[in-house]
Amino acid sequence: MKTENDVLEFLKAAGTYFLATEDGVQPRVRPFGTINEFEGRLYIQTGKKKSVSMQMHKNPRIEICAFKDGRWLRIAADAKEDDRREARKSMLDAYPELRDMYDEDDGNTEVFFLENATAVFSSFTEPEESITF
Repeated sequence: MKTENDVLEFLKAAGTYFLATEDGVQPRVRPFGTINEFEGRLYIQTGKKKSVSMQMHKNPRIEICAFKDGRWLRIAADAKEDDRREARKSMLDAYPELRDMYDEDDGNTEVFFLENATAVFSSFTEPEESITF
């Protein structure tokens, strides 16, 4: 049986995943690379100045898709902002290469945790496995 930790490890191993939002008219998909566990929740990171941030604030329902080694993971979730400095710092500590662009105190760095999530692991050769968190 898959766990939330399996979701975290799959996304980390994939390196890049694709995050889908919508802008009120059009679906929008872009590559992302941050995934972090903080206080038992999975977090993603972006900048407040980006359109993806504005879209998640307007409609927090997102989808994530990643592919690695013939398997893929799809996640449907609500992205909930966590405005605590500790959450931002945890993300940037996990991804120190982002510190050239972001800082937990810059007023731009933003982290969201995944809530009401359903993750589905799939492949062409194995039965699907899903978890909710």
